[in-house]
Amino acid sequence: MNTTTSPTLNEPAWFRRLLIGAGLAFLGLFLALPLAAVLTEALRQGVGAYLVALQEPVALAAIKLTLIAAGIAVPLNLIFGVTAAWAIAKFEFRGKSLLITLIDLPFSVSPVIAGLIYVLIFGAQGWFGQYLFENDIKVIFAVPGIVLATVFVTFPFVARELIPVMEEQGTAEEEAALTLGASGWQTFWRVTLPNIKWGLLYGVILCNARAMGEFGAVSVVSGHIRGETNTLPLHVEILYNEYNFVAAFACASLLALLALVTLAAKSFVEWRGQAQRALAPIALPAVQPST
Repeated sequence: MNTTTSPTLNEPAWFRRLLIGAGLAFLGLFLALPLAAVLTEALRQGVGAYLVALQEPVALAAIKLTLIAAGIAVPLNLIFGVTAAWAIAKFEFRGKSLLITLIDLPFSVSPVIAGLIYVLIFGAQGWFGQYLFENDIKVIFAVPGIVLATVFVTFPFVARELIPVMEEQGTAEEEAALTLGASGWQTFWRVTLPNIKWGLLYGVILCNARAMGEFGAVSVVSGHIRGETNTLPLHVEILYNEYNFVAAFACASLLALLALVTLAAKSFVEWRGQAQRALAPIALPAVQPST
């Protein structure tokens, strides 16, 4: 039995405590303190003022639009992420490296630039501007533009989470299922999906959080029309610029709550995924031969 001790275990106790204390201090200063400040400012004038700020028509419209944008963008990115990850991890083809690069593109492009790209394409002076105007189709300064911008900035999350998971699993189980007579859909539903479900859920959680909190790209294409094209982050900015601090922090507290829920869900998914990988026996799930 190998009795070699990890070098990190030989560090002095005071040094380990110093590192842990520094980490906790950093988290407290840059995470816990800002969240506490948001909640404190939101409730500065009492719970009544807090609820009134959230029940204003423009605030409700911003919340609704945020949910609509995320509700469309996340399923689209879910479909794209699964298909792209499956293609990259399971097959060899020309242009594979290019596809991976394109998936990573939103990570390197500023969200503001992404918004300007859609203005260039669909704006009044854009490539399709004349056609859209003649057919009374609104993309920029309307919900479609907000959805497109949200999809662009969030589409890497699901794919990037699933690619390493699928690559690690290989293709042996899928090939065995196909050999046993399973169809392509049965193979995906009974073999591939159970193996990637926690990674898939993890990517969806991150994608949803990013979609609901997106500001830069949406700000460019929205037009900041109150009650129509303002998402929740944009509404917070407008309220803050108008010195309506209670309402601004009340709406911001919803985004802070989303961050906390996302963090909790992320930790749970990570824990469940690690527990499943540690305890699950290596076995091929049963498949029903196709008739």
